[in-house]
Amino acid sequence: MADLFDTGDVPTQGGHRPLADRLRPATLADVIGQEKVLGPEGALTTMLASGTLSSLIFWGPPGVGKTTIARLLADETELHFVQISAIFSGVPELRKVFEAAKMRRANGQGTLLFVDEIHRFNKAQQDGFLPHMEDGTILLVGATTENPSFELNAAVLSRAQVMVLERLSLAELEMLAQRAEKELGRALPLDGPAREALLEMADGDGRALLNLVEQVSGWTVEGRLDTKALGARLSRRAAQYDKSGDAHYNLISALHKSVRGSDPDAALYWFARMLEGGEDPRYLARRITRMAVEDIGLADPQAQAICLQSWETYERLGSPEGELALAQALTYLALAPKSNAAYVAYKGARKAAKETGSKPPPKHILNAPTKMMKEQGYGAGYAYDHDAEDGFSGQNYFPDGMERPALYAPVERGFERELKKRLAYFAKLRAQREG
Repeated sequence: MADLFDTGDVPTQGGHRPLADRLRPATLADVIGQEKVLGPEGALTTMLASGTLSSLIFWGPPGVGKTTIARLLADETELHFVQISAIFSGVPELRKVFEAAKMRRANGQGTLLFVDEIHRFNKAQQDGFLPHMEDGTILLVGATTENPSFELNAAVLSRAQVMVLERLSLAELEMLAQRAEKELGRALPLDGPAREALLEMADGDGRALLNLVEQVSGWTVEGRLDTKALGARLSRRAAQYDKSGDAHYNLISALHKSVRGSDPDAALYWFARMLEGGEDPRYLARRITRMAVEDIGLADPQAQAICLQSWETYERLGSPEGELALAQALTYLALAPKSNAAYVAYKGARKAAKETGSKPPPKHILNAPTKMMKEQGYGAGYAYDHDAEDGFSGQNYFPDGMERPALYAPVERGFERELKKRLAYFAKLRAQREG
């Protein structure tokens, strides 16, 4: 079982009823999808079975059933269902809702308050829910398309359980399409590939699929339409992408990890997904350069230069030609040898600096521009490395009394293989000098 769609509004009275409204599930068992929440072992199923339903935050993309499930929860628990939207409601509206809920409670009935787009309420408005949640006046069910850990107050999150609702799979969308065809009393005039293309157009959104099905079912056509004919009549809906929201961070994470995983095809795919979503190529240029510094490092010293050159090329050419330069740099990074040894060494150096931050450098590597400083021993005993036969003095450059840390550990990949040999060579010479 699991979710169907999320219509949000009260069913239309009289006249034409949209297909999404006509197919609204009557029970939680009728819902398509969301097995992790509504399945036999689902979190919500367990809560209902034990009679311990708490306030909830439904987090998921549009059209996966947030409003529908909230309505059905009210039916299952015999709570009065009240729905508000954070877009259209303010403090006066909230005050009226809370007062009505108090009166209801005094008469022996609880209230399930469903707040759509709850992340749009500011901190003060979110705090206003707390006393009414705590004294049992309302059972809050919030819905959000944004990451609750970024958008909701910690106090609200501590009093509610977050449940993640997922995009409907193609199989679940097919089940929904079949249910729609049964309701309409006719099959869609599409061949197999065109039908699959229609499901893809919905992009995991059940409500969007039902709107598409209703549109296609109204066409008068001879035989069945193929994919090309369907595409000529319908436009693919824009992919969900918020340049400042959760999708933004998810996709840049996927892009970065694809490069780190040496998969140029996946890297180019996520790069294209972000561009299609309207991402600023300059942001991508900056992140690509960061990947060269963080994940390729000294295993391929020219990787960083290639990224900077591609960034400069984009600035000179602009879109769309300049984006090809970024794509080439991305491909190069994905196939380059990887090393974060310098990154790890840098973090280790910062940690050591915090722990030993007051220790002065040893006097032999300090300059002595004045007579008094020379008398204090500044520069005394300094060995000029160029005077050594092999250009290496082996002196200590860490503070006196500080144990020498081993921070940089090159890997056996790319150019760092050569650096590892040099490091070992100098370590051998240092041990000879100390001996």
